[in-house]
Amino acid sequence: MIRLSFPIALTAVVALAACSPASDTAEQDASSETSSNDTAATETPSSGTVGSASLALADGTPAGTVELLSNGGNLSLKIAVTGIPEGTHGFHLHTTGECTPPDFTSAGGHLNPAGKEHGHENPAGSHMGDLPNLEVAADGTASTTADLGSGDQSVIDSLFDADGTAVVVHADADDYRTDPTGNAGSRLACGVLART
Repeated sequence: MIRLSFPIALTAVVALAACSPASDTAEQDASSETSSNDTAATETPSSGTVGSASLALADGTPAGTVELLSNGGNLSLKIAVTGIPEGTHGFHLHTTGECTPPDFTSAGGHLNPAGKEHGHENPAGSHMGDLPNLEVAADGTASTTADLGSGDQSVIDSLFDADGTAVVVHADADDYRTDPTGNAGSRLACGVLART
């Protein structure tokens, strides 16, 4: 029988422990946790607020708020405006997240990654940025929630691309068919959609 001295036996036990699968498992667990954290940071949450914007008039007066909401894989846009003239007003998602007064043309045209024509009543439409009209009351307020459909990654990527997205409230009603603007008139209020 071979007998090992205590220091040699202890060294052998320590060496075996270092090669143990438990050590590898701990490293794999840490690696998996990091990977799942990275994935969670880029995925759209299943419910809650995904983005928001503060609207302002050309003179800088606050004109309301916008929330981009996710619910079970679908996206919706909730808007509440104030200080807008009474009547029917078009509002849209615009292709550039920039709201330079007084005319807000810096926001570009309607968000349209699929290259369609304007309007829900247009057989060749509609733009991703086309939304239903707002009915503003005599006190200058209105609120509505518009369904944007699927919240898949391509939609999120379009909304939060390098130059961003703006929400614009127009002076006139959108006719839902005239390309490219729906004849919605000048731009009254604008806000840049920011990811939350």
